[in-house]
Amino acid sequence: MSGHGIPLLLRQIRHEARGIASYELVAPDGAPLPAFTAGAHIDLQLPGGLVRSYSLVNPPADTHRYVIAVNRDRDSRGGSSWLHEVPRVGELFTASAPRNDFPLAEHAASSVFIAGGIGITPFIAMASRLRQLGRPWQLHYAARSRAQAAFAEALQALADGQPGCGVGLHLSEHEAGRLDIARVVREAPAEAHLYCCGPAGMIDDFLKACAQRPAPHVHHERFAASQQAATGGGYEVALARSGRSFAVAPGKSILDTLLDHGVDVQYACSEGICGTCKTGLLEGEADHRDDYLTPGERAANQSIMICCSGARSRRLVLDL
Repeated sequence: MSGHGIPLLLRQIRHEARGIASYELVAPDGAPLPAFTAGAHIDLQLPGGLVRSYSLVNPPADTHRYVIAVNRDRDSRGGSSWLHEVPRVGELFTASAPRNDFPLAEHAASSVFIAGGIGITPFIAMASRLRQLGRPWQLHYAARSRAQAAFAEALQALADGQPGCGVGLHLSEHEAGRLDIARVVREAPAEAHLYCCGPAGMIDDFLKACAQRPAPHVHHERFAASQQAATGGGYEVALARSGRSFAVAPGKSILDTLLDHGVDVQYACSEGICGTCKTGLLEGEADHRDDYLTPGERAANQSIMICCSGARSRRLVLDL
């Protein structure tokens, strides 16, 4: 991610559940931070050039802080492990301004949230916002165990005393408690907006179950790529504005190649999820491997996520 970003001071680290910690970030001078809406995330810059996207957990009404939650992933490529092991209160970070690729339909007649593990994070801000608006919502939260169900008490408190609101906790350690996504979707009101954030398998089951629902009422956000990045190489990438061109070698992505040659491009998740590296495609045929572009956008072949997608043609010309 290029650019200077927003300086943030780590004010608090809090244990939320087994393997999950939250991090409260504020402006070093105590000034208000850029506003955000429920479902938004920030891209946090980490050592070694890593940039990771994290949903904002705190209510959008908060103007003085950003709170993120991080699961310690056993397969971490450096982001979550570093955050769990190294930072101390008082450390300075740099982040992007909040962006929202998973917005809440605030005026929906009802909302149904389906969360798996750390995928619970965007729904905390959403539930807080809907409580403020006095609108009904239901949450179905799948976790391995009660000890790993972060923010369960806070979410139940948001639902308590609110007509049409409720939290269902589904624990995979108990066979009877497993979440039946197809049933949840089937029993949801016809006019409801449905949301899902969780592992790839959960998202796939959700989209399958929602196939007959109106597309504008179905929302999902992935926190891991659903397919492998295109790193076969063997093609050329040309930059239309600068006139430069580069061979993409086997084992490299387009993004890797551009960064290796000092090209300043925007990127964040490096998995084709967040949309930061979306780039105009002027010539050539993309091998799309992202989870961000719509099927229509892929078919139009006018943009490409350079962090994970490759080429089906011998040459791509990018609007760079």
